[in-house]
Amino acid sequence: MDSGSPLGEFLRARRAQLSPDDAGLPRYGDRRRVPGLRREEVAMLAGVSAGYYTRLEQGQQGNASAEVLDAIARALRLTASEREHLHVLSTTGHRTRPASPRAEHASADLRMLLDTMAHMPALVVGRRNDVLAWNTTAHALLAGHLDPAGPDTPDARPNLSRLVFLDAPTRALYRDWPAKARAVVGNLRTLTARNPGDTCLTALVDELSCLSDEFAGLWARHTVETCGRDVYALTHPLVGDLTVTQQTFQVPQEPHQSLITLTAEPGSPSAAALEALHRTRGGTWPHAGRGRDENAFPATHADA
Repeated sequence: MDSGSPLGEFLRARRAQLSPDDAGLPRYGDRRRVPGLRREEVAMLAGVSAGYYTRLEQGQQGNASAEVLDAIARALRLTASEREHLHVLSTTGHRTRPASPRAEHASADLRMLLDTMAHMPALVVGRRNDVLAWNTTAHALLAGHLDPAGPDTPDARPNLSRLVFLDAPTRALYRDWPAKARAVVGNLRTLTARNPGDTCLTALVDELSCLSDEFAGLWARHTVETCGRDVYALTHPLVGDLTVTQQTFQVPQEPHQSLITLTAEPGSPSAAALEALHRTRGGTWPHAGRGRDENAFPATHADA
């Protein structure tokens, strides 16, 4: 993961990606020695002193006010998700005490809910995107090449982030894999900001950075996206092409867990494909296990 101040790393990355032309600033024909905007230019656009902004980037400034952060967000042309991320980093970036989160399990109520939603692919993921539970339709749609009982064993739980970057069948599932990859990295950015002391989450990012150049490149850009609603075009090995809408809901009783559902437009061929997966109670993908990268699965799990 990034060294130094997470807030400073984020500000530098976003500053480097914004040109003077983007910000409406003159170039004066000079040769610029830095990519993107200079610190002084961001400070001017935000209405703060250059010294204050420099200290903020260097991690030497205490928590900035919401008004200052909003002004910097406007100067850097941040999206709503990036603006929220900036505020989170400002309040959590100085925490150094390692977290000791308890082991994760999907409750009996959540498992019952997944069973009642059998016609709809649905799954529960934890604070690091580990699959804690899924119904048969979700397993058949997203991971028919894996053991359906995998989520029941902490050491063998599939991790959605690992699967997208390190598992060949999962990569082939998404027709626009780069879009899915960006969403995964953006989501991990928000998770690491909200859980700065989670050493297992840090290890996950380090692992993906080492094993996937594509992940490392996206991570360096400090992409930020919050999970909400996304539409994905899939090519499934059993039912062919379909389009699904993925929605993510926070679990009130377990704030670090999320319920993910995947739906299709009623009466569409995609809906018929999901119904076929449900009606056959899933089904193993052809050549199950081939192309699987063992790095997509944790060798150990630190939840205890």
